[in-house]
Amino acid sequence: MTHLAHHDMKMYGGIKLYAGTGSPELAQKVADYLGEPLCGRDIIQFPNENLFVKLHSSARGQDVYVIQTTSSPVHRNLMELLIMVQTLRLDSAARITAVVPYFAYGRSDKKDQPRVPITARLVADMMEVAGADRYILIEPHAGQVQGFFSVPGDVLTAFHMIADHLKSIKPQLHDPVVVTVDLGFAKKGRNVAAEIDAPIAFIEKRRVANDAKAQALTVIGDVKNRDVVLVDDEIDTGGSIVQAVNLVKEYGARDVYVICVHPIFSASAAERLAALPVKQFITTDTVPISPEKAALLGDRLKILSVSSLLGEVILRAHEGRSVGEMFNE
Repeated sequence: MTHLAHHDMKMYGGIKLYAGTGSPELAQKVADYLGEPLCGRDIIQFPNENLFVKLHSSARGQDVYVIQTTSSPVHRNLMELLIMVQTLRLDSAARITAVVPYFAYGRSDKKDQPRVPITARLVADMMEVAGADRYILIEPHAGQVQGFFSVPGDVLTAFHMIADHLKSIKPQLHDPVVVTVDLGFAKKGRNVAAEIDAPIAFIEKRRVANDAKAQALTVIGDVKNRDVVLVDDEIDTGGSIVQAVNLVKEYGARDVYVICVHPIFSASAAERLAALPVKQFITTDTVPISPEKAALLGDRLKILSVSSLLGEVILRAHEGRSVGEMFNE
């Protein structure tokens, strides 16, 4: 290693981990993986709902990672992230990476009708203006979100981890088929199917309004007398999954396994999911699930932690090593 390369690896000082209130358990697991403590900070909400952040110690010259998901409460979590990043910038941190397991507004990624915003781009801009030098996202809804940032970053997939779990239970599955809940998710669904050596089918649906409602129309492919693995990136209200489960059952599916990376579970989604004839719900901890919602799904809920994925990427980013090697890329 040249002297210059050695200098570049050390120019940021040590790893410092900070966490907002959005996903404290995940942040602690990442810290445990890295063997680094979460640095102390105060986050106070005043009576007027303004937020105040104070660091317990200096981050000057350090390589800082702020772990904060931006799920519900979305605007509180988003403002916490922005204010923490700016606080660290003003404290002279050498490099600040926003680690955002779930990226809010990811669905607002294009002008697909007149007079609408591209809010995902706005959120990316705000993160940069606040002072983020880099970002780490997991499974944003649209790939083009990467192009909204002018700073470098890592966009990670959790489907390798999910595929590993599916491989472990594949002996229990009867003639499995991977089904995507819409055609827009076909490519990622195909990748999952390839990983577990299973065929793929698709559900065609059409969104008819701006209120997130869509109508499932038909199944393209064979699901009859097969165990179905339904795949989507996130479950919000649960409407699409309810339609998809009912549809594949109508087409003769046997057991149904539902997979998503981001368990948003808005409103009464958990109740709707609990009523479905689903063998297992497989998801991750990019978004915390309340004990009440988890209890509704009981032992049918399998949560895979992304902490080792995030921890390893943070370590590789800090040391200047390839992240792609983790996925044989």
